[in-house]
Amino acid sequence: MNKLVKTQEEEREQIEIELLLEAVFRLYGYDFRNYAYASIRRRIWHRVNIERLTTVSGLMERILHDRKCMDRLLSDLTIHVTEMFRDPQMFKAFREKVVPILHTYPFIRIWHAGCSTGEEVYSMAILLHEEGLYEKARIYATDTNAGVLKQAQEGVFPLERMQLYTRNYMEAGGASSFSEYYTAKYESVIFQSELKRNIVFAQHNLVTDSSFNEFNVILCRNVMIYFNKQLQDHVHGLLYDSLSTFGVLALGTKESINFTKHADAYEELDNQNRLYRKVK
Repeated sequence: MNKLVKTQEEEREQIEIELLLEAVFRLYGYDFRNYAYASIRRRIWHRVNIERLTTVSGLMERILHDRKCMDRLLSDLTIHVTEMFRDPQMFKAFREKVVPILHTYPFIRIWHAGCSTGEEVYSMAILLHEEGLYEKARIYATDTNAGVLKQAQEGVFPLERMQLYTRNYMEAGGASSFSEYYTAKYESVIFQSELKRNIVFAQHNLVTDSSFNEFNVILCRNVMIYFNKQLQDHVHGLLYDSLSTFGVLALGTKESINFTKHADAYEELDNQNRLYRKVK
């Protein structure tokens, strides 16, 4: 009997969550309906508790009538875990295996899909600068969340993180002193405005928006781990359509091109660091 009641409770909860996500999509245009269920459920309940509610339905009622509550929920649903030169070995492999390819191009278009607060975008700008490629590059940094994009565009980060970021930079093959790229003021640092000169920040939703350009490099790292298989397949298709022939795709360390319908269209540049080259 208890098992039956529990099953009914779980079914009721799933219906509530599906209705909430449908409401978010229909009213605000953000589509989380194909995110991994366990992850999305945990984040929704976090917001239910913070709002001092008792049910998912109560949260749905509130977000339908209160845009500020919706913004708070959006912040919960869009995960923003990032750092400068995150996974330093990937950036080192990028220097060694991708940069020589980029030197052969007259102009380079790079897309950071799901750029969050921008730390990895500035990391790439620094790397391109050090490799003599920044002047002929344009970096498109996109995210679905306007709030984090604004943070990224400002280029201001906590001073307390610089020790970690400096260590990452050195492990990634940094060729200079990391502190040369920012100015410290009080408890924050601001990165040089020159690093932003060739960066375009824009809202783009991987779930609902289409391809908007053809790129030589696409970085979509640690984004699809929050999606279910159906949505992962959709995004892989979008990335494939957006990548030029012989372009390079960089995924997160827990992601792979394997078991997707486009797997045969790529060759491995560095499987350990998830760098792939589109060959057909």
